[in-house]
Amino acid sequence: MFRISRFHDVLKALPRGVFDRLVAEHGADKHSKRFGSWDHLVAMVYAQLAGVSSLRALETSFNSHPHQHYHLGTGPIRRSTLADANERRNTEVFAQVAHYLMAGVCRQLRRDGKELLYLLDSTTITLKGPGFDEWTLSNRTRSQGLKVHVLYAEQAAAPVHCSFSAANVNDIDEGRMLGIEPQATYVFDKGYYDFNWWSSLDAQKARFVTRFKSNVRLKVLAHREVPQQDRETILRDEEVSFSNRNPGGRRRNHYTQPLRRILVNRPGDEPPLSLATNDLSSPAAEIAERYRDRWRIELFFKWIKQHLKVRRFLGRSENAVRLQILCALISYLLLNLYQRRTGTRQSLWMLMVEVQATLFQRPGLEAERYRRRQERIREINLRQGQLLEACRTAVRVRGNDGDGWAFQDDSGFPPHSGQAPSPACGRGLGRGRS
Repeated sequence: MFRISRFHDVLKALPRGVFDRLVAEHGADKHSKRFGSWDHLVAMVYAQLAGVSSLRALETSFNSHPHQHYHLGTGPIRRSTLADANERRNTEVFAQVAHYLMAGVCRQLRRDGKELLYLLDSTTITLKGPGFDEWTLSNRTRSQGLKVHVLYAEQAAAPVHCSFSAANVNDIDEGRMLGIEPQATYVFDKGYYDFNWWSSLDAQKARFVTRFKSNVRLKVLAHREVPQQDRETILRDEEVSFSNRNPGGRRRNHYTQPLRRILVNRPGDEPPLSLATNDLSSPAAEIAERYRDRWRIELFFKWIKQHLKVRRFLGRSENAVRLQILCALISYLLLNLYQRRTGTRQSLWMLMVEVQATLFQRPGLEAERYRRRQERIREINLRQGQLLEACRTAVRVRGNDGDGWAFQDDSGFPPHSGQAPSPACGRGLGRGRS
């Protein structure tokens, strides 16, 4: 019976039929004869999981397992073909694959019935040097490269939305295009400081937690009592409203509803955090904890950059870079869904190490072989015990008849008497006839 490899098992979260439908919708294989989009995806995900950072190493490593290609629905790769595909193939199919996997994470969250806590932030992938400067230098600000905007589900520890922009695009510009989910809580930093966008979140029945800037003008409407057990952390809890309806830039502030301002103490000489939220019912300590959870998305960016290939690229064009980053996100999502499906308690990093070491092993087949081997060992031990007992019985019988020797103790061996063992014992131990 055929058993799938560990790599094949990880890819099961993406049904081949769904992928083929996306390819057909975008016509991604219209001019591809031998190296299709599926071949491309398998090769790039393999590069991420195997830790391969060059085209030559990818070609050699992947092609060293030719007996696995058929069951993955692919074939051997050539580095020149892969390089051309990275330069030319439309990345929209890979973006749709990432969104399909992210939607699977969202469905799982809704089935679990937990509170939806989303963390919103961006990170910049630094891209400098020949091949990169041609398309990143014109958009350079404090950093040069490509900015990745992510909406991260804290409970699932996985992204649920992703988009790209130039490094000089403000975070709030991407935030305004984000689809808002009612009853969810969005946590973000001061990069999304737009009162009118906050108002749209409130109008769509979503909650948010962020920070006020130091120059904000507020009017205190009411003071809330801070519980005794939280007073070391929560310095103040107030209901406020904006006192300036025209904050500048010829824009009118449309946020007229009450807000909460929560001052959170920080250790050392750091000034307290001034949190802003439209959640008027949750305890202040719980809201402060939600903002503290915002650091989980920073840890996610750090994990991606440390453990997946988003610093060294297989191509230097914008298309190749976007495609490789998308494949890194796809690999992360596949690992996350595989972790949930298998129910393992390992961390995602330890799971990735295990998968990396056993990509083309077949866990089902290995387990079956181990089970059969253990059964054979038990059977052999049982037969050896029965054989030894038969030998002891035969020796005792001959000893009682006065012909030959008998056991004098329970060691299982006769005392040294200079007399050869009986023929019956020899035959029982399989030593041949006397």
